[in-house]
Amino acid sequence: MAGALSVSSQPTKTHLSSTQGLMDTPEIQHNLSASNIQGACKEFAAIVGPENVSTERTDLVSHSGSDYQSYAWTEESAILSQVILYPETTEQVSELMKVCYRRRLPVTPYSGGTSIEGQYIPHLQGICVDFGRMNNIVELNEYDLDCVVQPGIGWMDLNEELAAHGLFFPPDPGPGAMIGGMVGTGCSGTNAAAYGTMKDWVLSLTVVLADGTIVKTRQRARKSSAGYDLTRTFIGSEGTLGLVTEATLKLAVKPPCEVVAVCTFPTLRDAASAVREVLSNGIQVSAVEILDEVQMKSINDSALTRLKWKEEPTLFFKFTGSDKFIVDHLAKQVGTITKQNHSTAYTFASDETERHELWSARKNALWSMLAMRKSPTDKVWTTDVAVPLSRLPDIIEFAKADIEKSELLGSIVGHVGDGNFHTLLLFPEEKRHIAEDVVHRMVDKAIEMKGTATGEHGVGLVKRDYLEKELGKEAVDAMRSMKNAFDPLCILNCDKVIRMKAA
Repeated sequence: MAGALSVSSQPTKTHLSSTQGLMDTPEIQHNLSASNIQGACKEFAAIVGPENVSTERTDLVSHSGSDYQSYAWTEESAILSQVILYPETTEQVSELMKVCYRRRLPVTPYSGGTSIEGQYIPHLQGICVDFGRMNNIVELNEYDLDCVVQPGIGWMDLNEELAAHGLFFPPDPGPGAMIGGMVGTGCSGTNAAAYGTMKDWVLSLTVVLADGTIVKTRQRARKSSAGYDLTRTFIGSEGTLGLVTEATLKLAVKPPCEVVAVCTFPTLRDAASAVREVLSNGIQVSAVEILDEVQMKSINDSALTRLKWKEEPTLFFKFTGSDKFIVDHLAKQVGTITKQNHSTAYTFASDETERHELWSARKNALWSMLAMRKSPTDKVWTTDVAVPLSRLPDIIEFAKADIEKSELLGSIVGHVGDGNFHTLLLFPEEKRHIAEDVVHRMVDKAIEMKGTATGEHGVGLVKRDYLEKELGKEAVDAMRSMKNAFDPLCILNCDKVIRMKAA
């Protein structure tokens, strides 16, 4: 029939797959020539001012890594960006990205510099965008229980401002973490047992894409079923899909009553089993943290807290609510359950000073372990996994035994209320391979137990190769297709989270 379309059932040479395998990924072509960098710097200076463009070596080194991350790093061997940029507005970030996209310059975002899996390592060099000067609360909507902030504000600074209004932002990772990085890693913290993770507290994001396009993911309504959930697409993407320049965050009313309890156990399995029983009985705890005897000894030795602690596996509970009688009753219920699980001591406090003293041990965990280094050049490897609650005692017991077998100094600490815990390993550089093997076996065991390679630290450069084992090749290939759609030139934190070039 004249004019009829001819339809073939065979795919043509231009047929595209829904997913993209690593071998099908186009070769990355960045331009790091001196002339390209120099030309870009002139354009950057016109956008943000010359005072916000740095090529000073001290700045480049300070943005290249840290001693407390798991990715191998020293000042002497660090890979450096060529330029550090300090924008102050979304519009400036957009204009900067247009330059980087046109000139094919790789970009590494940087906020608090507290991530530990290599998220801000400039391993392909290029441009580092530091959001430290975008640190404002743009808008506070008290009655809507939300606020709009820039990515460079720290969660602790935000909560200081919110306290005057009787509000707080629940996710509480390590001190120094900023909202941009918290969004990037999908972090959580000690409050996760009751309040969930970062994914539960972000309403909307303003994001600058690789080519400079500005996208707002949704409005401020508490719920929406309009379109794809772009907000959650960017949360946990670690700066590989776009640069977050504003976040609309949900807030919570600060509970007027709070009790902190500390209990010790003869073994880690006893402690983990007590957590499992408390939660399976439906008792509402705001936080529950575990620290092993090595960690408790390090806290004593470091003298970072005023109290002297029993050097035994220890649980830290937090209970909150609007009624003191109910909160105290919850604490007593938990005391009964922990005693049934062989607890050797149980102390709780509602006085603010005493509560702060009891909880301070948990928040000083990393710094107290760092203080136990035998040499200033010793490294620390901090990592995390998460498993279903029913497997928590098994994975903790496995990890503890493996650390002891390795003969490395290591501790176990974590947010066991949602099945997540961390190991902190100290080692000289020549024993890095031993630490790496310990981490590898722990991650493998967590995945075998239907858990995850990371509960809150993110993937970065260090855990990329576990994703396929955890999620399957098809899921990783689908992520690669998403990356290619958002960032076809692969300039945004390229080759992190998922590999975009062969190892």
